[in-house]
Amino acid sequence: MLAFLILVILIVILVASNIKIVPQAHAYVVERLGAFHQVWEVGIHVAIPVIDKVSKKIVMKELVADFPPQPVITKDNVTMQIDTVIYMQVTDPKLYTYGVDNPMRAIENLTATTLRNIIGDLELDQTLTSRDLINSQMRVILDEATDPWGIKINRVELKNIMPPKEIQDSMEKQMKAERERREKILQAEGEKRSAILVAEGEKESAILAAEANKEAKIKIAEGEAEAIRIVQQAKAEGIKMLNESNPSAPVLSLKSFETFEKVADGKATKIIIPSELQNTAGTIAAIAETIRKQ
Repeated sequence: MLAFLILVILIVILVASNIKIVPQAHAYVVERLGAFHQVWEVGIHVAIPVIDKVSKKIVMKELVADFPPQPVITKDNVTMQIDTVIYMQVTDPKLYTYGVDNPMRAIENLTATTLRNIIGDLELDQTLTSRDLINSQMRVILDEATDPWGIKINRVELKNIMPPKEIQDSMEKQMKAERERREKILQAEGEKRSAILVAEGEKESAILAAEANKEAKIKIAEGEAEAIRIVQQAKAEGIKMLNESNPSAPVLSLKSFETFEKVADGKATKIIIPSELQNTAGTIAAIAETIRKQ
């Protein structure tokens, strides 16, 4: 009885030890008698003791592989160091397990050779400015090459491109010269803009001054014209009133004398008086003499 109980306990322990729980985003490759049997997905699974064995536990999440810098030579014979970052994911656990020995090491070597082939067709300047092109070419090549291994390459990024020290110094000097050139261009454009604004301001000021002078002259001319019009209107009114009063000949003669007086203005040395005014003057003088005698 005791032996039977011990046997039952041993069987329970053996079965319990062969119950496997596969967590999320994982897969287990199971072999039976040394040959591939099946892939366990997420959940609870029971292995047959001694016969079944979990050969490999695989992470199905996206993996990031950061490889060390690799020496490459450009088309113009410049040696530089480039390190890459690979984003990949296992799509087939069976192929990942049996497709290649040490998949990560294989991907690292494949990445290095692919990078050397691509950079070898590019010059230094093209390499520095064609990261996106290099990334896309490497992704396509690596994805196709790793497909039999059950791996999908999602992205490839060139992390750092490190040219030789002397080339870096030369590039820094070139960049410094370019920045100084741009600074001078911006300064010249600023001075040009400032000069244009000053000239436009002076132009507008001159235009406004000319318009003000023009308006002033117009106002003066209008004032003088108005004054002349008023004077002429007053003279016309005076003549009209004189005509309406039906003046006698002596009155007209006196008005004529007043006009001659204004014409002379004390400056004339000789004035020619018409005969009609001379006769009128004589008559006036005779009348005045008669009145005086009386």
